[in-house]
Amino acid sequence: MRVLDIIPGTSVDGPGLRTAIYFAGCTHQCPGCHNPQSWDADGGREMSVQEIVDVVEENGFDVTFTGGDPLFQAEALLPLARELKQRGYGLWCYTGYLYESVAGREDIAPLLDEIDVLVDGPFVNDLRDVHLRFRGSSNQRLVDLRKSTPACVVEWQDNSELFCL
Repeated sequence: MRVLDIIPGTSVDGPGLRTAIYFAGCTHQCPGCHNPQSWDADGGREMSVQEIVDVVEENGFDVTFTGGDPLFQAEALLPLARELKQRGYGLWCYTGYLYESVAGREDIAPLLDEIDVLVDGPFVNDLRDVHLRFRGSSNQRLVDLRKSTPACVVEWQDNSELFCL
């Protein structure tokens, strides 16, 4: 896996303190992206599952996959996600894709099975809103993957209310 950085103790990439893992590579190249240096798929450095798990375990926070777009490395991330879930960590993931467009892809769906919340959709600079929780523009959604299907997308809520978007 190509990792740009690992930031323990962040509070902006999901609820509570989290360890954010920034993965390299993104072809969405959203205008106004806050992290354009992450677009290069060859950026950062190679890290093994064990190296990343060691950092996560050292801090003990739930985990957020971000980047870049972690789904560009979905198959490589799958063993990491499974190991983290087995150890009891909650997982969030940011992507520029819409959930409905990747839910059925056989290279991505197994990773989605391990993720709790998918923050989906491209960043749209004209829809930027600094008052939104855990996302940068109003078109992006917090998709509760434990409760959603492509036919009924359920937004993650602190109080876990169910309603389709």
